[in-house]
Amino acid sequence: MARVLVTILALLLVVATTAHAAVVRNFPPFEQLQQLENPNSRLAPRADDDTYRLPNNTEPVEYTVELHTNVHTGDTGFSGTVAISLKVLETSTVIVVHARQLENFTATIRKDGETTDTALEITHDTDREFLKLSANDLTFEEGTSWLLTIKYEGNLRTDNGGFYLSTYTDENGATKYLATTQFESTDARHAFPCYDEPAKRANFTITIHHDPSYNAISNMPVDDSKTSSGITAFKTSVRMPSYLVAFIVSEFVYSEGELNGLPQRVFSRKGTEHEQEWALTTGMLVEKRLSGYFGVPFALPKLDQAAIPDFAAGAMENWGLATYREEYLLYNVENSTINTQTNIATIEAHEDTHMWFGDLVAIEWWSYLWLKEGFATLFENLAVDLAYPEWDIFQTFHAGSYQSALIADANPNVRPMTYFVERPSEISQLYDSIAYAKAGSVLDMWRHALTNTVFQQGLHNYLVTKAYSAANETDLFDAISLAARELNYVVPALVGDMLSSWTRQGGVPLITVERNYNDGSFTIKQEQYTNDKTYTSEKLWYVPVNYAVASNPDFRNTEATHYLLNEKEKSVADAKLTSDDWLILNKQSTGYYRINYDERNWQLIIEGLANRSHKIHPRNRAQLISDAYRFATSNRLSHALLLQLLTYLPQENQYAPWSAANTAITLFNRYLSSDESYEHFQFYVAALVSDQFDKFGVNDIDGEQHLVKFTRNVVINLACLAGLKSCLDETNVKLQALVNQGTPIEPNLQTPVYCNGLKQADNTTFNFVYDKLMDSNDQAERRLLISALGCSQNEDQLMKYVSSSIDQTNKLRTQERYTLLSPTYSRGEVGLLVCIDFLLEHWQEYGNLNPGFGGNNPLAADIESMAAYVVTESQKQKLQLLIDTVKGSEFVPDTLQANVDTTIAANMEWLSVNREPIISWVTGFRNGSPAKTASVLALALCLLAAKLF
Repeated sequence: MARVLVTILALLLVVATTAHAAVVRNFPPFEQLQQLENPNSRLAPRADDDTYRLPNNTEPVEYTVELHTNVHTGDTGFSGTVAISLKVLETSTVIVVHARQLENFTATIRKDGETTDTALEITHDTDREFLKLSANDLTFEEGTSWLLTIKYEGNLRTDNGGFYLSTYTDENGATKYLATTQFESTDARHAFPCYDEPAKRANFTITIHHDPSYNAISNMPVDDSKTSSGITAFKTSVRMPSYLVAFIVSEFVYSEGELNGLPQRVFSRKGTEHEQEWALTTGMLVEKRLSGYFGVPFALPKLDQAAIPDFAAGAMENWGLATYREEYLLYNVENSTINTQTNIATIEAHEDTHMWFGDLVAIEWWSYLWLKEGFATLFENLAVDLAYPEWDIFQTFHAGSYQSALIADANPNVRPMTYFVERPSEISQLYDSIAYAKAGSVLDMWRHALTNTVFQQGLHNYLVTKAYSAANETDLFDAISLAARELNYVVPALVGDMLSSWTRQGGVPLITVERNYNDGSFTIKQEQYTNDKTYTSEKLWYVPVNYAVASNPDFRNTEATHYLLNEKEKSVADAKLTSDDWLILNKQSTGYYRINYDERNWQLIIEGLANRSHKIHPRNRAQLISDAYRFATSNRLSHALLLQLLTYLPQENQYAPWSAANTAITLFNRYLSSDESYEHFQFYVAALVSDQFDKFGVNDIDGEQHLVKFTRNVVINLACLAGLKSCLDETNVKLQALVNQGTPIEPNLQTPVYCNGLKQADNTTFNFVYDKLMDSNDQAERRLLISALGCSQNEDQLMKYVSSSIDQTNKLRTQERYTLLSPTYSRGEVGLLVCIDFLLEHWQEYGNLNPGFGGNNPLAADIESMAAYVVTESQKQKLQLLIDTVKGSEFVPDTLQANVDTTIAANMEWLSVNREPIISWVTGFRNGSPAKTASVLALALCLLAAKLF
């Protein structure tokens, strides 16, 4: 399933126009789940709970599913019959399958070779969602086979989960209906009773009855011999898990193509056919690159991709029929952005990767979710890099997934990648940065450390050995170990030991480098990194290491040259560094860890950046900024060192470093924007960004390198944040030209122009953009406008905007209504106070909004998120009024007050530690203090920036 709320959201927020630090969705606290470093030691259920796992006394062989729908009328009722051919593995008197929100069951069973059906008694355990089927005097003997038939009824859901109803408005303004599915992880049981666990593979034969004006698609091609008007039958599938089954009943239209011997189609609503080409072309190219890399062909006879108007999950890897939000599949060459184009490519690559990792080879249980989502996260980038190498896509990987993983892993209580779960509610909480971003980053680290050749052969071994079955992490480790032996590649320890040190314990290493400037050697030490410098841990990892130096700045070969082999410290005596060489570990920042250096080496790096920054790889430049920022705010480095390091930015033109700088600057801005000395901070930021703003400008240029357009947006946002008059004027001119003359804003500039223009907009301009949101049928544009409208700094405008979240008469979609407050309260004090006032008046209506598939209640989620932006006592008191109002209601947890208090206390602690050294340094910088402007470059910046105000 797509990592839309993790990696893609991180990327969007980096380039989004925010005056404050990006909001990343908070996942439920890891403490709610049982902490388990090695889940393989926990094979038994909890002693105090009934197991939520199916008994292993029977297993499915084949399903025949027949469904009757009237979706064309909007009727949610459906009926079905499922016939399950099953084997008995252990003699039993009860057969247990899953069912959710289904009713009116009748069930019969017949033993293979017999002709008589026996009626079964049905007990429905609604808590564990079990159907227990039995009959008096009937025993299911080990080794026998049976045909279980269940008839039932159900209703299409409206929360975008299970078998659900979706609606859209066609070109003529008429409401249209469709039925589609989202089964991962435990919702196949809503469409038909089944063995709803990932390792329970079987063949599926599906038939759907529908209105003749509609069509149906599923995982497999249509079986023409059994299909007639209003009845669509599909060919029998390969053996697959239930959660990968999919079907859509709709009036969708499609484009088609074929590459690598595989027919592919892209489906969407009528009127969007012209927006299917990019997804179709990219899908064909990505599949070719993936099958070539794995050395394993795509397993099904066709591959479809479908764009769903209402789709909360983002995207889903149903085998042979992947489903997506419209904005992640449809690309309009006239008005779609480079961000949309990139998202479509990476998300398609993510879902296509699942056709091998998750579909061809399933996971044994959800505890190993990373074993499919980590590979999908890695190959959403690697496949796109193979298809479009000129994009340099791994810069966005570094700015997105890699950074979000490091942030999540800094929690001392963070869960490991492999993590025991059982209940559906526990399973749903695993879809986080650890399963996606960390797993992808760890896998990429070992791809580089062991060489791509060994890694690639290992994946081939894994896919071939475990095809059409289920795997755990040991199967992967064994496959990579075999590859090393096959290729005569020497590894310094057992592959299983090395990799499991990353999968079976949470956290990320901090590598500390201490140089001996007399003999040219250096020592590396490891410990667990957390945001709390005083935290101690005994955790150790197998850490691959390599390095570059100023006298040989070659960052190309990323194979590990040294290892910390589960040891705290190692000396690198053969380095022979000269005393004036800078030393940088972790070429291209492919290793998953943070690195701190001694003070002298940091100064050498700062000089290297100031004098010849191009000699250091862009991703290393980005990580130097990111690490220095994290170390400064955790009291491991001085703020002066970080702020001095950033003074090289006027010569920086690459995306990843600017993204890292944007993260630091916007977070500082969040805390300091109400400070009496804020103008000094703005002066400093203007000095950093003004030169590049002048070069990038606010006009989109045809033929630019892919990432230039991303970088321009970051630079514009920072320039406007700094109050650079030219930035504010030029963005406002573009917005006014759209409002007054109808002059379109270039698609790639809409994000910064809308937001920065709306900061100073009158009501006419604001209402123009608001109405544009309501009238748009382009989902990517709608998401952009939802973010931009929160940038207004006018109370009345913002109150109109957030109030629209509960106005059921407007044109907002269900999944959009609870996304309006976040871009408002994250943009400054005005928006924060407006959101609190709105919720004080309308908290019940807001709490009743549908949170969508797998979502938390929006009232509780937003109150907890708002606390992150409270940085003054008056703001704290205002938020407390809201908490006192909603406390004890059904919409918020009992832990709300404690969670908010913890967040606000952390904010106040941050200010007490960080405010003074930052303000002191930037004040000195503005005043031209030699200590603050150590280089000629920095002094020149001061003089240049003085002209900006």
